[in-house]
Amino acid sequence: MIAPLPETLDLPNGTARVEWRRSSRARRVSLRVDPRGGAVVVTLPMKASNRSGVALLMSHVDWVADRLAALPDAVPFADGATIPIGGEPHRIRHVPAARGGAWILDGELHVTGAPEFLRRRVVDFLRAEARRRLVALVAVKAALAGVTPKRVLVKDTSSRWGSCASDKTLSFSWRLVMAPTWVQDYVAAHEVAHIGNMHHGPPFWAQVERLTPHTKAAIAWLRRDGASLQRMG
Repeated sequence: MIAPLPETLDLPNGTARVEWRRSSRARRVSLRVDPRGGAVVVTLPMKASNRSGVALLMSHVDWVADRLAALPDAVPFADGATIPIGGEPHRIRHVPAARGGAWILDGELHVTGAPEFLRRRVVDFLRAEARRRLVALVAVKAALAGVTPKRVLVKDTSSRWGSCASDKTLSFSWRLVMAPTWVQDYVAAHEVAHIGNMHHGPPFWAQVERLTPHTKAAIAWLRRDGASLQRMG
């Protein structure tokens, strides 16, 4: 009988939730910490044994503990919470008697409706705002590069801020709307540069440099502060 995989991991300061995934694309057992939910994710190739995943997990307990401890505090989308929009702090203000969904006014995000719908309305607003901003940025970058994206999608991704498919469809995380505007500028330029450069070689980076002046600063910001965006909501 195969022993069940552990669903929690004992750490010096408590326990951590473990998520097990099998992937046909995985070539080896891998381990990562999901910043959004604070879970430990172990990915196994289809033919890998459970034992190999457990062994990797148990040999990296200290690494997991350090990564979890370094996660920013979670910020719920709730009345009174402060979230960044374009890198600027905005207080969520619940105005249940008003109408209009959600809008920005004087540094606040006003949200109408019943309390149980507040989080969803904040997400809906941020997704729409992300799409508005990123579509505009892509249009500018694409014109500069002389390329035409097939379409622009906004998703809720946890491992990539953006991507470019072989058919020239560009996809972005809606959470980028909370990042500084110059970070959004870089990510849009990065994905537009992939149209015709489906690699990260010198021609690709040369194109990125032509499309945005923010490459180094934005990459540093995403590495340092990107996890905080995943902790929002």
